[in-house]
Amino acid sequence: MADVRKNTVHTLDITGYTAEGMGVARLEGRVVFVPCTVQGERWRVRLEKVNKNVAWGRGVELLLPSPERIESDCPLYGKCGGCQFRHMTYAEELRAKGQRIADALERVGHVRLDLPPVLGAADPLRYRNKVQFPVSQNRQGLSIGYYRPRSHDVLDAPDCPLQPEAVTRLRGAFQAWMQAHGLPAYDEGTGRGLIRHLYVRTSSRGESLVCVVANGDKLPCADALVDSLRRAEPGLAGVVLNVNTRDTNVILGDRYAVLWGQAWLEEELCQLTFRLSVPSFFQINRAQTEVLYGVALDFARLTGVETVLDLYCGIGTISLALARQAGRVIGAEIVPQAVDDARKNARRNGIANAEFFCGDAGAVARKLDAEGVRPQVICVDPPRKGLAPEVPAILAGMAPERIVYVSCDPATLARDVDRFVQLGYRPVQAQGVDLFPRTAHVETVVMLEQNPTL
Repeated sequence: MADVRKNTVHTLDITGYTAEGMGVARLEGRVVFVPCTVQGERWRVRLEKVNKNVAWGRGVELLLPSPERIESDCPLYGKCGGCQFRHMTYAEELRAKGQRIADALERVGHVRLDLPPVLGAADPLRYRNKVQFPVSQNRQGLSIGYYRPRSHDVLDAPDCPLQPEAVTRLRGAFQAWMQAHGLPAYDEGTGRGLIRHLYVRTSSRGESLVCVVANGDKLPCADALVDSLRRAEPGLAGVVLNVNTRDTNVILGDRYAVLWGQAWLEEELCQLTFRLSVPSFFQINRAQTEVLYGVALDFARLTGVETVLDLYCGIGTISLALARQAGRVIGAEIVPQAVDDARKNARRNGIANAEFFCGDAGAVARKLDAEGVRPQVICVDPPRKGLAPEVPAILAGMAPERIVYVSCDPATLARDVDRFVQLGYRPVQAQGVDLFPRTAHVETVVMLEQNPTL
């Protein structure tokens, strides 16, 4: 029997991946997680943490490489917590994500579906249209970048292959401005310091919006900052100050001041125009979001007469896309500002058959049910935690013909699919869409229909 104590080294074969993108091996009945490995590889692995049924290790010698292994194109890969798949081909990453969806549906949802390949991005680089950089003063000096894995230690990141080059230029100008004027970074431990985050949103029109999150009501040397940012990026549309003086991990406070230009950008999605302010939710990969919504629309099978209920509708992106193919769309969202944005976006796009309500998804659905609203299609796009336990039964009680479930977490999706199966709905189609290339995240759309045999 092998010695499986901490710091022992073992020869292991990588047989799969975790949901977080780590390689999986087995040793003496234990599952061993090994980052930056590829299925099919053989490694010498040093155990770093050992529990009764699971262990974590680090590859120290690659004995048999996979043909899908590539050299990372980012000097910070492995140090930064943002990406998990830069050591393998994009094709292998998509295969891993497809297997993750299939495994979740089978093991958690107890269903097997004929899953087509995950729909990958035409370009897996420079796709993030929103970046939020934590700012910190640490042993390495002023750091503006990303958190190291499983920590709040900020890694200085002059560039990132996932962010547009405009963001790289703006970040560099901002860091130079902080250093030139001696402005202190916020310290989470003491609550002192001024600059907490740098936020940059970009659009497909080539415009950028910068927001400085500060632990104070005023930003010193603001004119110099605006000048520096404008010189760095000709497409800059506005600079905004966000005030966040609370002791919290929440990035944005609730007060804003425009330092220069405008406080919003306009973006096109699915031939619709949306106005995005700093707190507006919008998917970070525009091109792949159009693919995702295209799948959702296909699964909805609308003919132009249906009533559609869209829960967790945000600023109305899916709702308005559905409205062009439905008779009536009712959107619900718990964030008041998002509901206000959704109504404005409907007017901006000349869409009159969409209405929006503010409230919890379950409460709005229950109210509509009591009023006799009977949607033929219900679309849900919940946060990562999935639907609240009572929501599936409420939705099934409205007896829609189809439920289209858009999810950013295969595990909670599969759990909710199982709940719907027990309520008389069967999953018919599923499709993975990669909105976050080189990271472990993946989106999935599942369509469920009323099961006539129940």
